[in-house]
Amino acid sequence: MRMKSLWAPAVVAVLAVYVGACANAQDASEIKTKINEIQAGQKDILAKLEALKTGQKQIQVAGKAPARAAKPAEDPNKVYDVKVGNSYVKGPEDAKVTIIEFSDFQCPFCSQAAALVKQVTDAYPKDVKVVYKNYPLPFHKEAMPAAKAAIAAGKQGKFWDMHDKLFANYRNLGEEFFAKAAEDIGLDVAKFKADMASPEVQALVSAEMKEAQAAGVRGTPTFFINGKKPQGRSFELYKGIIDGILNG
Repeated sequence: MRMKSLWAPAVVAVLAVYVGACANAQDASEIKTKINEIQAGQKDILAKLEALKTGQKQIQVAGKAPARAAKPAEDPNKVYDVKVGNSYVKGPEDAKVTIIEFSDFQCPFCSQAAALVKQVTDAYPKDVKVVYKNYPLPFHKEAMPAAKAAIAAGKQGKFWDMHDKLFANYRNLGEEFFAKAAEDIGLDVAKFKADMASPEVQALVSAEMKEAQAAGVRGTPTFFINGKKPQGRSFELYKGIIDGILNG
């Protein structure tokens, strides 16, 4: 506040000289009144400046984003109680390794993960089974209808055929695509459409979504290998985990 130390004394000094050299008593009284008014106005200005300065500091503090709390690390040894339930399964029933996948048919990362799952099942045809569970994310408009399409196809024995179609065309999902895909894989299209709209199909999707939430699934795709969440997603990682189970 340099203004306070320089401005006020200068004004007072100039006026004081004027009073002493040029003014009569009445003029001096009027000038002193003016000095008092100026000093009062100065105090008001300084108070406003101080308030402005305080306000700027508050804005700066408010504008700073709070530090994000670090996410707790996943325990790689924790075993989640995720059951096969009524979800669709591919692989031998007595397989020693069960991979459960929570996924979204409109998710690009899930589409990429489908290739990883195929690589694993091709490498371990007798030892690994895969369970697919739907977890359609709310910001993917076609994810829920796609989940219903896969289950409706499953009612005619073609779940995995529709599964592959959906992931191969995740950018083009929609009502017309679902009907065309159903026709392409040899479904009764009228029954397929009726099943898609049925409460039974919706109930299975809803049940799988609840399972995902209970298992702490935060996004898609999320995998569990014999109940444990692998800390990454690659064939080398999964191979190491599977080999450890088979040889353990």
